[in-house]
Amino acid sequence: MEFQKTDIEGVFIIKPRVFEDKRGYFFEAFKQQEFDSAIGSHVDFIQDNESKSSYGVLRGLHYQKGDKSQAKLVRVIKGRVVDVAVDLRRNSPTFGKHVMAELSEENKAQLFIPRGFAHGFLVLSDEAVFTYKVDNVYAPESEASIRFDDPELAIQWPIDMSEVLTSDKDLKGCLLKDAETFE
Repeated sequence: MEFQKTDIEGVFIIKPRVFEDKRGYFFEAFKQQEFDSAIGSHVDFIQDNESKSSYGVLRGLHYQKGDKSQAKLVRVIKGRVVDVAVDLRRNSPTFGKHVMAELSEENKAQLFIPRGFAHGFLVLSDEAVFTYKVDNVYAPESEASIRFDDPELAIQWPIDMSEVLTSDKDLKGCLLKDAETFE
């Protein structure tokens, strides 16, 4: 696997070595020892989640507060999305900045998002199956979201916002300036 650092400390784009032939393909999606060595710490993933969404669905920007925060390793099994991680670590030099990466069944890339970030994705294909590993259990009482269209974040989503389909809960997310962030 190739681990590419991004402009934000701790966030990595991971590209697997894919072996293809006339039968199809094979790749290692996750290898704990290699992962830990590349990111420089150990992340104990405890749960895998999966979602299916159609074109224009935007999920996010979600996070869990405090000690219920989650690190995530995300990828797309089917389709194509643009994935975004926003730095909510108030003492970070990149606080409020974001990383955007295209994840698809073709490129098989993954994005590692450490604790202290909000996360979201927008589906660019007719349908997308999205999977992610997390290192902490879901805690609804610690759940929060930031508006995907917060002008302070200035995220340049690659489709017209009139085409976006999101949940009522996500539409009620707060702005970054009002969000509970991390130290």
